[in-house]
Amino acid sequence: MLQIGMQAPNFTLLDQNGKAVSLSDFLGKRVVLYFYPKDNTPGCTRQACAFAGAYGEFQKRGVAVIGISRDSVASHTKFAEKYGLPFVLLSDPELQAINAYGVWQEKKLYGKVSMGVVRTTFLIDKDGMIEKIMPKVKPDTNAAEILAEL
Repeated sequence: MLQIGMQAPNFTLLDQNGKAVSLSDFLGKRVVLYFYPKDNTPGCTRQACAFAGAYGEFQKRGVAVIGISRDSVASHTKFAEKYGLPFVLLSDPELQAINAYGVWQEKKLYGKVSMGVVRTTFLIDKDGMIEKIMPKVKPDTNAAEILAEL
């Protein structure tokens, strides 16, 4: 179980352009790392668009924004283009980062139990340490909550 003050697990995944991106590439910068269930679903779209809308504020503060889901690179490409998402989206079909961050969990929807990504956001400091963990965040307010935290 990850906790505040722990080293954030490093990973290397492909972004929406098919380029390999590692968390360690961002050492020296604070990082908002948010995990979400699926591209082009209502909540995930609202969350991504909220981060896109606040992206200028994150840039002013020197903070990188990275979204991760199980979706394919092709899905991320379409999602980013459709909504004009200016930040990095990483594809994790093998659950490498999703498992490392403990966000693959049992979920209940209408009484049905299944495994899936629980919407969770991590704030990582310049040294790669976990600064804040926000479990089960609300898609509409997540970006604003992170900005308030900064």
